[in-house]
Amino acid sequence: MPDATGLELIAGELREADADAVLDTLHFRGRATLHVRPAAVPGTLERLRGKGYGFLASVHGVDYFPEEPRLGVIYELLDMRSIDRISVKTRVHTEDPHVPSVTPAWPTADLQEREAYDMFGVIFDGHPDLRRSHMPEDYEGHPQRRDFPIGGEPILYTHNEPREPGWWEGEGS
Repeated sequence: MPDATGLELIAGELREADADAVLDTLHFRGRATLHVRPAAVPGTLERLRGKGYGFLASVHGVDYFPEEPRLGVIYELLDMRSIDRISVKTRVHTEDPHVPSVTPAWPTADLQEREAYDMFGVIFDGHPDLRRSHMPEDYEGHPQRRDFPIGGEPILYTHNEPREPGWWEGEGS
C-alpha cells in the first residue's frame, strides 16, 4: 500500500491531469483510498493502471444511510508487481445514482457493476448489459440498501404445514 505521503503524491499527479477529479484522500490502517468525483472514475482508474495498478480486484456498492450522498462505489486496484493496493471511492445521491461504467476498459467489472446496480440501485452509464444479476427482473427495490424493509415471505416447513393447509396447491386451485 502506498504510505500517506505516497498517496498524496499519487493524488497530486491525478490532480495535475484533472484538477477536479480527486476530492479527498484517506490513509487509514494501512489502506490508501482516493475519493473522486463520479465522472472522474474511468480516467482515474486508467491513470492508476499506467502507474502499475493493472488488476481491478473488486467493485462493490455501499450504502452510507443516513448520510448524503448516500450510495458509494468502491474500486479495489492491485499492482501485482509490487503487491500494492489502492482503493478508489465515489459517492452519488439516491436521486441521481449515475456513475460511468468501467466495464469497457476493465471487463472484470461487468458482473460486479451489475451486482451494485441490482443490490444498491447505482446506474452505470455505458455498461454493455446493465440488468439485475441476482434478483428477478421484475423485482422492485434494492435489497442491500439500509432502508429496505426487513421481512419476506414465510417459509413453510412440515412443522407449520397444519396452519397453512393446502399451501402447495397455490392460489386459484
